[in-house]
Order: sequence, then structure tokens, then C-alpha cells
Amino acid sequence: MLLCSYSKIIFLLLCLISIISVRSQELEKEPVRLFTDCDCEKNYIRQEIGYVNHVRDQSQANVQLFIYDIANGSGGRTYSLDFKGIGVFESIFVKLAYETTATMTSDEVRKGLVEKIKSGLLKYILESNMAEKITYSINTDGTGEIMNIEIEDPWNNWLFEIYGEAELDKETSRKAFEYELGFESDRVTEKWRIRVDLEMNEARSEFKQDGETFTSERLRYSGDASVVRSLTDHWSVGIFGGATHNTFTNLNFRGYLNPALEYNIFPYREVLRRELVFAYRIGYFFNDYIDTTVFGLQEEGVFNHSLDVQLRYRQPWGNVYSRLRGSTFLEDFNKNRIELFSRLSVRVFKGLAVTFSGNFEVIRDQINLPAGDASIEDVLLQQKQIATDYELGFRVGISYTFGSAFNNIINTRL
Repeated sequence: MLLCSYSKIIFLLLCLISIISVRSQELEKEPVRLFTDCDCEKNYIRQEIGYVNHVRDQSQANVQLFIYDIANGSGGRTYSLDFKGIGVFESIFVKLAYETTATMTSDEVRKGLVEKIKSGLLKYILESNMAEKITYSINTDGTGEIMNIEIEDPWNNWLFEIYGEAELDKETSRKAFEYELGFESDRVTEKWRIRVDLEMNEARSEFKQDGETFTSERLRYSGDASVVRSLTDHWSVGIFGGATHNTFTNLNFRGYLNPALEYNIFPYREVLRRELVFAYRIGYFFNDYIDTTVFGLQEEGVFNHSLDVQLRYRQPWGNVYSRLRGSTFLEDFNKNRIELFSRLSVRVFKGLAVTFSGNFEVIRDQINLPAGDASIEDVLLQQKQIATDYELGFRVGISYTFGSAFNNIINTRL
């Protein structure tokens, strides 16, 4: 009799433990709170994905989505979607890719991106309190035939673009007209990148003051081409060449040819997240000047070389980009130029983000400057390049967001 009572007690305890375990598992189920960081239409994402809670601060999220994008060979962009689970979802990580083409409209791009985000969220939804509400279907019509199709590209990976724009401004004492025409062609494969760019720009301005008329005219024609070959996952080699006519920089004609070698510390497949690139160029350029230069030359040829270092780092806490470039003439190292540009965007804490950017140039290679003093028209109308030892610029921005962190309502009314 006593043994039977003990058996009943043990059975009841096991049932109670089982009920508590089930209850605790149910309590662990929670809604998805999504934080999205991207250069895209976040309002559209919130509008189209209404079954999760969109939060404005990543500390409030249990799913973080970071979307990085870069130009691809089709003239579109390749998006890398990195999902990271927090808390109850911490064991779930999802990585997806989405590619667009140059012929896609912005609406097609954003719709495709939203569908890709929905696919990435599926694993989290299955572990959330909405798991029992999911319905799905798989369309297999024609799948077998599609998988066996080999794509034939009649353009052989070439992409072409023709563009142009014109601007006219007119006032009582001022009028200005400017136009720009261009042609770009690009061929990108896993091993090769071939590029040709042609551009024509003309700007004319006229100012009237106290019965006197000042005119300005700037012409620029240029053609550039490059061929780059990928050697390994870290090394690339290429050759660059081109020609220019530019009245602003006193160039009747400039032609150049530069072989180059590049090394990326990180594999190229990680370029969406991080890159540290060293590029070395050495070559020759020939200048034919419009006016005799300050050195008394009408034309000259120069051998030069440069080293370019670029750092790009994209992380959940922010983005870093920096570029340092140094160049000198091989015949005279005193004629050189150093260029530095950096941009830093940091999330300091909940709701607060700070952005810094700046550029600095040390300029000691202006061999193209025309002899004689610059006229008042040249200075005010920026008709010709003026001598300078340096250029400096700095920008800072700050933003702080506070208030409701769980409002998913989209309202674009007045």
C-alpha cells in the first residue's frame, strides 16, 4: 500500500515537471523584433513585412539584419544580407545574397530585396510565437527545365551606358549654360575587368556688373581605359591609359599609361564586409600646355609612380573608410602629392550616431600652372586652376533618435 502511494506521488511529480517544462518552452517563444541597417528604403521594408516588430535601435532587437551592397558586373548591385540572432535566437545565423541589374527599376529592386529578407526571417519565425501561423507553398512548375538551361549572353558580359545632361540658368545680370555627354562600357568576369570611359563637358558663364561684362568658359574632354586581371584571391594586375583636354588645368593634351599591381589583405570575397588594399602604379604621362607654364615649358614628359592604400570596414557598430595616396615624379621626388580622405560613422549608444569625415592634400606637383599672375576673372569665375600648397576639409554630423521603439505604422500623409 505504501509502495503504491509512493508510485502515485512520483507519477504526479513527473507530470508536474513535464507541464512546467512545456510551459517554460512556451514562455521562451517570443515575437521577432527586427533591427535593419541598410542603405535602402526602410519604410518600405516595414510596410511589406508587417508580421514582425521593427525596432529603431539594435539593443531592442532579438534579430539584427545588416545589408551591405557593392556595384557588380551587370551594372547593378550585389547585396549581402547578414542576419544575427540575439537572446532566444542567438544560435541562428543566416547569410543571403541578392543581385540586381542596371535595367531593373527601383521598385523591382526593393521588391526583390524584401522577398530576400522574408526568406532570411523564416528560420526566426519558425522559432517565434508565430510558428503555428505559418503557411507556405513551393512552386515546382518548370523547375527541372529551368535548372538545365545554360544562359547565353549575346553581349558577352559587356555593359554599355550613354548619358547626357544640360543646364541653363539665367538672371538679369547673369546667365550660365553647361552640358555633359558621356559613354561608358564595362566588361566584368571572374578573372577580367575591361573598362572604357569617354566624357565631354563644357560650361559657359556671363556676368554683368556696372556696365562691364565678365565671361568664363571651361572645356573638358577625356577618354580613359583600363584592363585588370585577377591573379589570385588576393592579387590583381592591370594597365591604365587615357587622354585629356582641360582648359581649367591648362592642358591642351595629356596622355598617360600606367601599369598597376594590387594586393588585398583579405580575400576579395569579403569585400562587402572588409578590405585593406595596396595598389602600386608606375607609368608615364605627356603634357602639351595651352599657355607656357611657370617653368617656361610648352610641353613635357614625366615618369611617375604612386602607392594607394584603401581601408573599408563595415560592422554592426558602424562603418570606416579611409584612403591614403602618395605620388611623386621619378626624376624629382620634390614634386609630389599626398592625399588623405577618411570617413567614420559610429553608433555611440542607444539612439546616438556620430559621423566624421575629412580630407587633406599636400600639393607640390602643379607643373601645369600657366606663367603670369591670375586675373580677377580667373580667380572669381574659377576659369583657371590657381596655385596652392594644400587643400583641407572637415565635416561632422550627429543624430539622436528617441521615443517609441516599436511603432510599425507607415503613414506618409501631409
